[in-house]
Amino acid sequence: MTDIQKTAGEQGTPPAGPEAIKAIPVRHYGRYVSAVIALALLAAIVYAFSQGAINWGAIPDYFFDDRVVEGMSKTLLLTILSMAIGIVGGIVLAVMRLSKNPVTSSISWFYIWFFRGTPVLVQLVVWFNLGLVFEYINLGPLYKDEWSDFMTPFLTALLGLGLNEAAYMAEICRAGLLAVDEGQTEAAHALGMSHGKTLFRIVIPQAMRVIVPPTGNEVINMLKTTSLVSVVQYSELFRVAQDIGQTSGAPVEMYFLAATWYLILTSVLSVGQYYIERYYARGSSRSLPPTPWQKIRAHLTTLSSRKVTA
Repeated sequence: MTDIQKTAGEQGTPPAGPEAIKAIPVRHYGRYVSAVIALALLAAIVYAFSQGAINWGAIPDYFFDDRVVEGMSKTLLLTILSMAIGIVGGIVLAVMRLSKNPVTSSISWFYIWFFRGTPVLVQLVVWFNLGLVFEYINLGPLYKDEWSDFMTPFLTALLGLGLNEAAYMAEICRAGLLAVDEGQTEAAHALGMSHGKTLFRIVIPQAMRVIVPPTGNEVINMLKTTSLVSVVQYSELFRVAQDIGQTSGAPVEMYFLAATWYLILTSVLSVGQYYIERYYARGSSRSLPPTPWQKIRAHLTTLSSRKVTA
């Protein structure tokens, strides 16, 4: 027997174990200070706005007004159609840009250079005022009409936003296509697949993991950019809010109303973007990120387990 065992046996008590470690949590005083400063700034902003002569009651009065709801629906329609033009045009331009044909590659480069290099507001105004220099639009046997009848405010807004968005989507799609390993294309060609089948069945599905996140951001940005089409006399949400503000005598309140609707719509689109990204993340990560409902259930389970333990 060792000396320790002998001593323990003689005294009749087991040997004492190591003392428990008393863990003292680290104090993050900087977090407390920054939280206090942030709350103080928030309180100052709320106090400053409370001093203004703002008729807050006008916002709920007009929130579901028929004109506002119609303007909101037009904003959504314009966002969807403009993004559809932008996505389709962006894919075509990206393929043209990556083509080995110098003509198509140069045309795509020039298009992207021009539409990304000029403000979208300027493009909208140019489309709207082309009737000053073109009396008729003549497409030969296909279509002929007066420019003022052809270029309506809706078509002006659609072309201005859609064609501009195509230039940005072209670079997003090109980045996604380049992110796919070239070995995938070579393997598909070795199996006898044509270039078109390789592109749409092999390359694009894998490129979607790179394309989807920035495309979701572009959709949200497009929703907010539609407010610019008020300069071409299209009655979307912001234009309707302006008109109601002028007639009701509450212009600032109507701007707050429009901002609230934009926040609601962008929040809904953000949730949709999250689930689409989660869908295309399958196969690229071992476990998918939890959904908001799964996070809530996890927090509730943790709280209930703590109560039971206590």
